[in-house]
Amino acid sequence: MTTPNVLRLLPWSGPGDKPCYLSTDDPDGYMSRLADNIEAIQLGTASQLLEEASVALGNRDASLYEMRCLVTELTGALRDVYRVARSRGHHRATSDPRGSAY
Repeated sequence: MTTPNVLRLLPWSGPGDKPCYLSTDDPDGYMSRLADNIEAIQLGTASQLLEEASVALGNRDASLYEMRCLVTELTGALRDVYRVARSRGHHRATSDPRGSAY
């Protein structure tokens, strides 16, 4: 018996900011590996921005413009991390025989 094909939420969006999904049973396929690599980059970027934010919060001389730019970047990174978490949580919930990812 084969495992049913489950849609994977990809770490990028399509036209109109609509979610993109991958339908495959092959975790080692090209698109699966591409998605894994992009997720790793997105998580690394979020980690770097978190460090920058910590430094910026301690800098009393940071301008309002600099802080707005940082918040804009952090918002994008948070959106990416949230998408990765949703994707991984869904994948884990559908593949976990206990039925719960948490």
